[in-house]
Amino acid sequence: MLEQLKKMFTGNEAELPVNTGSRPDISREKSAALYEKSKTYFPGGVNSPVRAFKSVYGTPLFIQKGDGCFIWDADGNQFIDFCASWGPLILGHNNAKIREKVVEVMQNGMSFGAPTALENELAELIIKNNRFVEKIRFTSSGTEAVMSAIRLARGYTGKDKIIKFEGCYHGHSDSLLVKAGSGLVTFGETSSAGVPKSFAEETIVIPLNDKNAITQAFEQFKDQVAAVIIEGIPANNGLLMQDEEYVKFLSET
Repeated sequence: MLEQLKKMFTGNEAELPVNTGSRPDISREKSAALYEKSKTYFPGGVNSPVRAFKSVYGTPLFIQKGDGCFIWDADGNQFIDFCASWGPLILGHNNAKIREKVVEVMQNGMSFGAPTALENELAELIIKNNRFVEKIRFTSSGTEAVMSAIRLARGYTGKDKIIKFEGCYHGHSDSLLVKAGSGLVTFGETSSAGVPKSFAEETIVIPLNDKNAITQAFEQFKDQVAAVIIEGIPANNGLLMQDEEYVKFLSET
């Protein structure tokens, strides 16, 4: 059992059994059939790697509907949704007031590729309720937001290196598909095929909540660091809460 657990946490997938779901009260036949069909259209059968269930060695559930904190899959199984569409559904699925407002606004059209008054209203609301935000820019994905922030930091500082932390996910841009090297403070190593080694060399990966590591990184790469990026609550790392004192230390370093 211990050896199997070690393999699970070291990513040795070739030696792990594939869990297709063995509970007798949960059918996965329709989801499995939809998954097989989707693989003929999409690489890996999904439009985002995390949806493939690969890290938990299962078959993706194809969701049919959601209501409140619940979702139902194509086989009719009901689940409590702890994912919330990876964050945005803070009011739950299919909230009646939101649904009605969306339908109302859509009477004027769905997309214009040009500024609208509603953008101003939303931006004002966000800035008013976030004291650390002075201005914002809307993007289509978190990956694009992070790419833009890093480009801005590099352009403003004239420096190239980025510091990130083990276990934190910031999208699938080349600079951030990087894992820690073998030392305390090292250049990162690519964690995905297709990412040039030269990209990884501009990213420094260090342990979380380690003041010595961040101090050493700044000493080792003095005048080379454009930005430090951290995930406040790393969703891919067991929802690990950051130490408040450490986050304050980072902002003052």
